[in-house]
Amino acid sequence: MAYDHEEQEQLATLQDFWKKWGNLIMTVLILVFGAYAAYNYYNYYQRKQAVEASVLYDQLQASLATKDNAKVQRMAADVQSKYKSSAYAQMAALAAAKSAFDINDLKTAKAQLQWVIDNGNDEYKSLARIRLSGVLLDEKAYDAAMQQLGTGILPQFAGAVSDRKGDILVAQNKIAEARAAYLAALNAMDDKNPGRQLVQLKLEAIGGTAPAPKAGAAAAAAA
Repeated sequence: MAYDHEEQEQLATLQDFWKKWGNLIMTVLILVFGAYAAYNYYNYYQRKQAVEASVLYDQLQASLATKDNAKVQRMAADVQSKYKSSAYAQMAALAAAKSAFDINDLKTAKAQLQWVIDNGNDEYKSLARIRLSGVLLDEKAYDAAMQQLGTGILPQFAGAVSDRKGDILVAQNKIAEARAAYLAALNAMDDKNPGRQLVQLKLEAIGGTAPAPKAGAAAAAAA
């Protein structure tokens, strides 16, 4: 009987607890399980989007290889509209810009690069600004080209920025300033950077002298 009485007291206590906290507990459980389900669905959706975007991007690359610019532009627009938040959309825009530039469609090239600047992450934005400055250079829009290089570019692109500034300054016949820009590019570039040799050639072509290799690179060459 004592055991039965104790059990009844525990049951009554549990019932009181549930009356007081039951609704809150159920609400919390619903929220937890709902959040878990939403998290799983979001991950599934993101993976699905990435796979679909990668397939389209591979097809775009194939069209780029065959120089089918019309198809490249259509597929880039498709990736941008359906998978705007993915890296594939930014890569597609850069590829479409190159395709348009190769056939001298500078208007489309600029539009694609501007799309990256407006929608991409910092790294892709930096790359797009440098490439857009090159298109503007071809159009002889020197001030606009320099403006693209003046803001919104990550520090790791400093060498490429100075190199492009040198190109713009040469086009304006500002040779002394161009030499300084090319020297800044070489100083910012690692000695193993594949673009370093081209910058050195451009510097020497306008009467400049490339700096000696850095100590580490000289020692490695000697070894």
